[in-house]
Amino acid sequence: MGIRVAVVGASGYAGGELLRLIAGHPHLELAVATGFAQAGAKIGSVHPHVRSFRDVVLAKTEAAAVGDADLVFLALPHGESAAIAAQLPETTKIVDLGADFRLQDPAAWSKYYPGAHAGTWTYGLPELPGQRGRIASATRVASTGCYAVTVVLALAPLIAAGVADPDDVVVVAASGTSGAGRSAKQHLLASEVMGSLSPYKVGAHQHVPEIKQASGARTLSMTPVLAPMPRGILATVTAKPLTDADPRAVLQEAYSGEPFVQVLPEGQWPHTASTFGSNAAHLQATTDVDSGRIVVVSAIDNLGKGAAAQAVQNANLMLGLPETAGLAVDGIAP
Repeated sequence: MGIRVAVVGASGYAGGELLRLIAGHPHLELAVATGFAQAGAKIGSVHPHVRSFRDVVLAKTEAAAVGDADLVFLALPHGESAAIAAQLPETTKIVDLGADFRLQDPAAWSKYYPGAHAGTWTYGLPELPGQRGRIASATRVASTGCYAVTVVLALAPLIAAGVADPDDVVVVAASGTSGAGRSAKQHLLASEVMGSLSPYKVGAHQHVPEIKQASGARTLSMTPVLAPMPRGILATVTAKPLTDADPRAVLQEAYSGEPFVQVLPEGQWPHTASTFGSNAAHLQATTDVDSGRIVVVSAIDNLGKGAAAQAVQNANLMLGLPETAGLAVDGIAP
């Protein structure tokens, strides 16, 4: 019998990806899955691709539905996890995929999110120095935001090594439409998205304070772009150099031995499609010949390393399982 896990908010895209990963996990067993408007429906009708749980009925989203699960995944909209978490026993391990508990500064929360700051949990990015052990010993973990993990992996080692200026960072990042959730919205209709790129939340994206907190950046300009694809994030991160060190060599040293973060061979640049269905992050770095700025390009699957797969990676650590259990480093192509 496996370790019993619950997925609260299983009807969304991240929830569906969690279900797919749990179905193929050698140690996890689905105890319950919940939904809101979809409560009472079978998973097979909500997520037809998750055949392993096709006859499981989605329960109503409430703390009582979780029962005796050993670990709970909260895949809820930002601001909705705290109320559920507060009703669960302190001994129940929780991985939150939302933003509720990521930020340390209440003022930063109030600047970018509505409602009161709920507190701060252990930050769920194992590749940050010292963070793997903290996650393993925690009962409450706040998984990263999708844009955040893409940018932080590209930037944090360079700032930590004194190679990149934390006061001069610029990010332009394109994301697939699944990053906006599954609710029907006019700007996400196929007729609006296909064949078009469009910026959004320019100058005020909610992942900026999280990126600064986790990477050590102090000043960061970020322009998110909605791309006509269902999943994936490609971020171009540039920073003013403080030394003549090779940024690619710094990243290689930082991620040597990491199972999911890959610095690509010289001359090979990240593609979002190469990460689809995986927990991998692909990085490449160079120095711009004209401006002299450091340029790092980073790609992930926003539903993988940016959400569900990252959450499973954290859960593996919290449960004392092999960190890579049930997770792919290889993507799906074409």
